[in-house]
Formats: sequence, structure tokens, C-alpha cells
Amino acid sequence: MNDETTLSVTVTGRDRPGISARLLSTLSVFPVTIVDLEQVVLAGRLVLGTVLEVDERVAPGVSRRRVFEEVRHALDKTAIDLDMEVDYASGEHRVNDSSTNDRLHVTVLADPLRPGALGAITSCVARAGANIDRIERLSSFPVTSVEMEISGAAGDPARLAQLRAELAMEAATQGVDVAVQPSGLHRRAKHLIVMDVDSTLIQGEVIELLAAHAGCEEEVTRVTEQAMRGELDFEESLRRRVALLKGLDADAIGKVCQEIQLTPGARTLIRTLKRLGYECGIVSGGFTQITDVLVERLGLDYSAANTLEVVDGKLTGGLVGPIIDRKGKAVTLERFAAEAGVPLEQTVAVGDGANDLDMLQTAGLGVAFNAKPVVRQQADTSVNVPYLDTIAFILGITREEIEAADLHAHAEPASIGHTSLH
Repeated sequence: MNDETTLSVTVTGRDRPGISARLLSTLSVFPVTIVDLEQVVLAGRLVLGTVLEVDERVAPGVSRRRVFEEVRHALDKTAIDLDMEVDYASGEHRVNDSSTNDRLHVTVLADPLRPGALGAITSCVARAGANIDRIERLSSFPVTSVEMEISGAAGDPARLAQLRAELAMEAATQGVDVAVQPSGLHRRAKHLIVMDVDSTLIQGEVIELLAAHAGCEEEVTRVTEQAMRGELDFEESLRRRVALLKGLDADAIGKVCQEIQLTPGARTLIRTLKRLGYECGIVSGGFTQITDVLVERLGLDYSAANTLEVVDGKLTGGLVGPIIDRKGKAVTLERFAAEAGVPLEQTVAVGDGANDLDMLQTAGLGVAFNAKPVVRQQADTSVNVPYLDTIAFILGITREEIEAADLHAHAEPASIGHTSLH
């Protein structure tokens, strides 16, 4: 028999404290080094896998075969004591040492996540010639999300483009959301997230709430829908809608602030990201009279919006200052990033309408949140469940980390619900 190069050891059994320590302690008396190691716990069952190599610096000239036989014998005894099962495989085991530049994170979200859907996504990875090195569950509430770490696709632009295209098509077919992001230290570095406000951070459109007080809701809604579909120039549509509010008592703004409902999961997302060191901002085609209140209530770091003109306690039907439109949102994202000292590739933008597209494409990661079709098609990824905190899963944050942030903040529970602004 040829001398073995490496020994692969896989231990499985009921998880409980001290298992890993006992197993690794058993190995410590042998002249071996660990060249690969991974441990997961699934439904209370521990799976620990390691690849061992003989350390010839400690035992020069020793027979690898003899060392591995002694390792097997010792681990067999330990496994019996621990009521665990152990399997071995010897030979030349390839340890995945792909460079960071050739690794990707693929996040899949669904409610529910069915085996067939996940199987279809993994088939896309295989067709692109990539390999799945690790799969980890990030959450089971409010949606199920898993993250796959894959290698063999990021380094080849054509293969990466193929993978992205196939994943997008399969995600639409299977009714799941899929995000593809490069691996690397930047995922743990300082980040900035900038969100649209209307129909993203909050439910509905502020201007429609104001229009309801002015008695022109139907007209405003019709123009809003045209603008969000990209059928009207945003500035033109905004000025047309604001003009309809002429004469409205300014007190209506305060009433609208009381009527606003945050999108489910909004507080949870912001609280979690800030706890993890993110800078958080909003940019809106709406109005500073509303966004200033959101900044105060949510502890946001940056904000920008248009300003309604008020004279003698009434809206004039006009706006003050430059308009924040589609291009203005992207410029604002760049300004926030510069002020925060965050490279654009480490920014995240979230929006739902056509006027968010430039911002989504400027950011390192653009997320279309329950967006119009034209936005979903052009964004890096899309989320089509009604919970804003699911964006945290795309960023690789687990449900457990979200709950830990809640405990640290001594705030309300992280459960999703319709949360009022006040």
C-alpha cells in the first residue's frame, strides 16, 4: 500500500459542550498538523471534519501510514467514550485554498425555502463550473435564508457573468431572492447603507398622505405611479404633485408624521447595522419636513430630501432649493460616502423606484426592495418579501446577530410588525 499523504477525519454525533476539545486533545499527542478544519451543528447534531498531515519537522522520516493508524486507533476509543461516530478517508485531499479574489457569497432568501428551489440554484452554480465550499443558514425568521460560499467563478469575468445571469433567471422561476457578492475583508470593514424613504423605509408615499389632507389624493397618486414606472421625468412629476398641495395648512405635515408607518423590520435593520458599525442614511425625493423626524426617531447619520415651501403657515405649492431627483440621489450617496470615509464599493443602497436606479448602480451593492420590474432588472439583487430587515441576511448577518443587537440595545424585540413612527 502506498504511503498516505493526508488523513480526512469526520466525526458526527449529538452535540454537547466539550466534544471538540476532547477530540482535538486526542490528536494533540501525535506529530500531525491540521491543514483544514470545519465544524457545524445542525438540529443538535455536530459534524466536525478535519484533514491531517504528518509534521515531518517534529518526526522526520516517520511512516505516515503508521502515524495515521495510531491516530485512528486513538480517535476510535475517544469516539466510543463520547458515543460519536467517526469516519476516515486517506489519500491526497485537496484543501481549498482559492484566493479571496476567486470566491463569492451567494445568499438565497425565501418564505418558505423549498428543497427544489435550492437544488435549482445549486445546479446553476455547477453549470458555471463553480464549486460550493460551504453552506450556512443565516435565518429561519421572518424568512429562511442560507449563504453559500463558492469558488471557481469570480476570477473569470465570462463565467461570473454566466453565473449571475443564470441565478437571476432561476430565482425568478423558483420565486426566491438571490444575491451574489464577492468575498473578502471588505465584508467586515466599515460600511454605509443609504435607503430611499417612500415605499422603502416607510410604507406608502408621503405626498399621497399630504394629498389626502388637501383633497387631491387621486390626482397625486396617478402622477406618482407614472413617475415610479419611469414614464415621467421625476422633477416634472414632483413639481406637478406639489403644486396640487397649494394652500394646505402646514399643520397637516405634523399630522402626516403621526400617520406614517415604518416598513416592517426597519427599526430592527437600522439598530442592528448601527450596532455592527454601519453608518446609516436616507435620501428621498420627498421632503425634509418628514425626513428630519425620521433622523431623530431612528438615530440616522445622514439625510437629504427636498423642502416644501411654507409661507404664513400654508404650503405655497412650491419647493425651496435644488431638487433631489434620480441623479441627485446618486450624487448624495457619493457625498455621504465621502463624509463617512467609506469607499463606494463598501456602500449599500436600497430603493424601489425608477428614480433610485442611479443610486443603486453607483453603490457597491444595490438592492431593489419590493421594486418595480424595471428596477429589479437593473439592480444587483432584489428582495421581494415585505420585511426590510431581510437585507441584513444579504449582508451576511445572521438572525442570532440581530437578536444579540436587540438585547444590547435594550430595545423592543426584533419581531416583525407594523411599527408606527411615533
